[in-house]
Amino acid sequence: MVPIDFDVLIIGSGAGGGASAWGLAQNGLKVLLLEAGPAYSPSEYQLDRSEWEQLSFPDRARHKGRYTFGTMQNLRPELKDLRSWNHLEGYLNDTGRRATGAYHHMRGVGGSTLVFSGEAQRLHPDAMKMRTRFGVAADWPLSYSELEPYYCLAERQLGVAGVSDTVRFRSEPYPLPAHRLSYASTKVEEGCRKLGLNLSPNPVAILSRPYDGRPECNYCAQCGRGCPRTDKGSVDVTFIRQAVETGNCFVRSECRVTALEAGPSDRITRVTYADRAGNLHQASGRVVIVSCGAIETPRLLLTSKNSHAPDGVGNDTGQVGRHFMETLFWFSSGLHEDRLGSFRGIPVDSICWDFNAPDSIPGVAGGCRFSPSAAEADLAGPINYAKRAVKGWGRKHKEAMRDVFGRVLVILAMGEFLPNSKAYIDLDPLQKDDAGIRLARINTFLDDVDIRRLAFMSQKTREILLASGVKKTFEEYSAYDMFNSSHVFGTCRMGIDPEQSVVDQYCRSHRWKNLFIMDASVFPSSGGGESPSLTIEALALRTADHINRLAKKGEL
Repeated sequence: MVPIDFDVLIIGSGAGGGASAWGLAQNGLKVLLLEAGPAYSPSEYQLDRSEWEQLSFPDRARHKGRYTFGTMQNLRPELKDLRSWNHLEGYLNDTGRRATGAYHHMRGVGGSTLVFSGEAQRLHPDAMKMRTRFGVAADWPLSYSELEPYYCLAERQLGVAGVSDTVRFRSEPYPLPAHRLSYASTKVEEGCRKLGLNLSPNPVAILSRPYDGRPECNYCAQCGRGCPRTDKGSVDVTFIRQAVETGNCFVRSECRVTALEAGPSDRITRVTYADRAGNLHQASGRVVIVSCGAIETPRLLLTSKNSHAPDGVGNDTGQVGRHFMETLFWFSSGLHEDRLGSFRGIPVDSICWDFNAPDSIPGVAGGCRFSPSAAEADLAGPINYAKRAVKGWGRKHKEAMRDVFGRVLVILAMGEFLPNSKAYIDLDPLQKDDAGIRLARINTFLDDVDIRRLAFMSQKTREILLASGVKKTFEEYSAYDMFNSSHVFGTCRMGIDPEQSVVDQYCRSHRWKNLFIMDASVFPSSGGGESPSLTIEALALRTADHINRLAKKGEL
């Protein structure tokens, strides 16, 4: 029987919500987890179908949120070398303005980890002190050493496979051995070596051997379409499953929270949510955790206005929605001289950390990383080869396909995005959802420092491809002329000063005593290309420990 009263209400079941739920439920607190999207079963994923490449993650009603864009920036003619292009189509954005692509996310129990590539990287310690060391972004109000034990805990719960590096101190080894590099990635490793660079196995929440009742990976490279085997450590099959098994966590899917009700004594008194049929309900708890991501979290806070919070919950100093950071990325794809079988393996099996430190790119604050990743570019099946890599039609096209398939090599670069005054989330003045609530509007801008970093990323990516045996590049995708983000950060920044941040070092609202925010919106800086999910989970486990201590003291 589901209890009527809960200790904790969690809104959103992605990396932050799922890890928080486990950290609280396994300590005896009663948790209600509200998720706007549906619950998926791994048996629904469609990789066993012959048309798998034409299918994405199973599409259900309300599985993605709606949002709009503000005015995008003009493109500069002198930067045409940073434009996205394909040898068959030319420029992919042939306008004079940056294109509005997509915010790649997923609504569902497990959030965007349902479709992530399993990357489980720790943040570079120096990226947590960007203001002190480099005069940009903001410092994190906690140190890497304070977060490190929770990184270990998250890795154990997920079953992360990896090898230690020399920068990120570890108090214990990875739970599982690293995956071997695919044959295609060994060519990149050789290319990096020629350039004096290092390529090492990527830490991933993908099992290299059986663990926690789940099987090892079969290297199909299709994490983005859902993992039917459950070897990928998405939150639904790890933290949430483990939380529910305690008997203290109850999940309600397809329940979209429409408002937080701010009450007297600086507390959130209840939340209102709509079920699948549109019926409204209310729920209350001693603690409310918002984990909706860096776009939907500020939207919920800003639309939750009443006399106690006339500017929106948590927005007393106007900080909600500010400091938005998007994904700064570059893809270069080319044909290798050998048959690599590059459609096999895990999507991102290796990584070059050489330029990840915030001071590693000459003259530019903020780092980046490089990885081979044909699957991330969706070049793991014959249809996309036929549409993007191979010219022609008929018999000649078929012959070319036989020759080319499996020879594509792709290098992905991801880098730091520094917050600026033109990048923020606000509410669209006109567009609303079906409940009449204003949509989030994405306003974003690449500053000169981000463009210089992106130029370095493009140059180095091309060098790595050439050194790895690619003589001809046929496609490049760039954040310069196209917004396409899966990692978004910063809109409810954590910090010490309430005038410059929304939450404190434990992700607790500076004003609202029982409100916590637990997703990448709290990040003061984005890091040099690290995937954020492991850091979100470590922060969530640390916050859960803090809430558990407060509960024992009767201070909730």
